[in-house]
Amino acid sequence: MAPRAVWKGVLKIAEVTCPVSLYTAASTAERISFHTLNRKTGNRVHRQFIDEVSGKPVEAEDQVKGYDKGDGDYVILEPEEIAAAIPESDKTLSVETFLPCDEIDDIFFDRPYYVSPSTPVASEAFALIREGLKGQRSAALARTVIFRRMRSILIRPHGEGLIATTLNFDYEIRSAEDAFSDVPAIKIDDEMLELAEHIIKTKAGQFDPKSFDDRYESALAELVQAKIEGRKLKPQKRPEPTKVVNLMDALRQSAKASGDKTTRKTKSATPKQEPRRKAS
Repeated sequence: MAPRAVWKGVLKIAEVTCPVSLYTAASTAERISFHTLNRKTGNRVHRQFIDEVSGKPVEAEDQVKGYDKGDGDYVILEPEEIAAAIPESDKTLSVETFLPCDEIDDIFFDRPYYVSPSTPVASEAFALIREGLKGQRSAALARTVIFRRMRSILIRPHGEGLIATTLNFDYEIRSAEDAFSDVPAIKIDDEMLELAEHIIKTKAGQFDPKSFDDRYESALAELVQAKIEGRKLKPQKRPEPTKVVNLMDALRQSAKASGDKTTRKTKSATPKQEPRRKAS
């Protein structure tokens, strides 16, 4: 069953237009979710909005958004006022410029969406755009209103389709200088740096998302299944706290361990020769 499109519109580059659909590329729907229950009755409980002064519940039709001007003084915004202020979507992904694929810092990346042609007639234009981006190793920077917000979107080739990634605005990115302001300037010893580089080289690999194990979800699934079956799980063994050692000694031990593992891996990778059979 084909996934449900979250957005449909037109991808427009100059005078070339292509009807497209956007599909959610990353989802948390497969995660284990819980309901909040009343421990005494086992019934589900529901959240209510409570007036902080009167303490009485406020029904949905009586709830309204407000902006705090300061000291609890609010400007009330009616739903009709908010709807009128938000720009209308013309359902057009209008490409403004093209950039090298690695031009944008991934700190600006927000959410990814798969892009595919929404009609069979659009397939030719879609393939032309995809192959053009592949050939130039470029990404298209477009803008549109999506989910009632004007968004900048980076469009890149991805297999037989395209990936559209919504981008965070500049004001949404916090200052790196503030985050790193307390990091002191330290001169690293050459030997320590060589050991660190050696460890990195011996542990070099390739990105494989299938190798990542969500231990939290796995543990929750096992716990839920055990509760259903009436079994008790043994408590997980907690790791013992590591001993504080000299940084240089820790690097040397790590480098030695990495070297040993590499040697063992190389030896084990060598196929053993089967003994020759005697001629009869």
